[in-house]
Amino acid sequence: MSHNSYGTHLRRWALSLPPVETAISYARDLLIRSLQCGPIPQHIAFVMDGNRRYARTHSLETIEGHNLGFESLARILEVCYKSGVKVVTIYAFSIENFKRSKWEVDALMDMAKTKLVAMSGHGELLERYGARVRILGDRSLVRDDVLRQIDRAVEMTKGNVKAVLNVCFPYTSREEITQSVRETVRQYSEPLRPEERPREKKKMFCESHIRQNIQSRRLESVLEEDNRPRRDLTQSHREDDIVVSDGDSASTNSDLDNSTLLGEAPSSRTSHSTSPILKPAPTNHLPDPELITAETLTQNMYTADAPPLDLLIRTSGVCRLSDFMLWQCHETTELRFLDVLWPEFDLWHFVPVLLDWQRKQRKDGDDAARAAGRFKAQ
Repeated sequence: MSHNSYGTHLRRWALSLPPVETAISYARDLLIRSLQCGPIPQHIAFVMDGNRRYARTHSLETIEGHNLGFESLARILEVCYKSGVKVVTIYAFSIENFKRSKWEVDALMDMAKTKLVAMSGHGELLERYGARVRILGDRSLVRDDVLRQIDRAVEMTKGNVKAVLNVCFPYTSREEITQSVRETVRQYSEPLRPEERPREKKKMFCESHIRQNIQSRRLESVLEEDNRPRRDLTQSHREDDIVVSDGDSASTNSDLDNSTLLGEAPSSRTSHSTSPILKPAPTNHLPDPELITAETLTQNMYTADAPPLDLLIRTSGVCRLSDFMLWQCHETTELRFLDVLWPEFDLWHFVPVLLDWQRKQRKDGDDAARAAGRFKAQ
């Protein structure tokens, strides 16, 4: 047994002693109660990075590093839900991870289907804190046996309504945004039902409105021309026949111009044949694509039901998002990159991040209040 492995087992043994466990539990509860005195982020996301590196540095099997990472996740979830966080989103498996060895991918899949069900069981973590599981990602890439088990975890927790655990598995932001665009296109390609048709005031200068006005005016002119009495048409034709040759050219050119403007065939006003009546194009009542906004795409994201992302934490010291929650990271999302491997990430690393987030929230609130006071004074 290596020195690092021996030290790890010794530390675990010391922490498992009853007096030590009691003292740690008391300190943990005290810290969480102190957090509840300030604002609490409603949505936190974690990039759980560093499991493999931890296993290498401690001479462990790679899968053992992932198992230790799961234990760390359970500890952090308990802190989150105890302190009042409503939604936790974890980057459990990236689509890019399929490029790893088949052995590691299969091991991660097997771990997912067993650990999620275990966590969702009666009296376990998710039931104690009323958290339900949601799986976000491309399900078509997951084995059937894994799908059955993760769906079982979702079913077991569907009655929990106090909190949510979003498991991104398998997931990338590019895939999420792509499916959101695809779903938006599908929605805006289907005719609206009568009760869904908007009654909003149309924009006067949008391209589609101008085009519809031009087409409707042309149609009205054609219908008026077609509905003129037959004798009026006959009289007009006779008058055209009496016109001298010099006027024939001008009359013909005028007719051509008018017929072109009204969308008729050039001969429709100079022959005695009946012109076909142009009917309005059938209205399919499709949604107006000009109404598509960023909020439309947000509503079709996997996280549509979640509150805005307040805090994103990545461990292992790597300062990149790795295609995770790119759409959800907005101007108020705080990004924290911590130089600690995920299996080592615990309450003592997490609480300082939360306290710093609370401090910034108070500062932003004070700045907003001062700005509002200056505005009123003016």
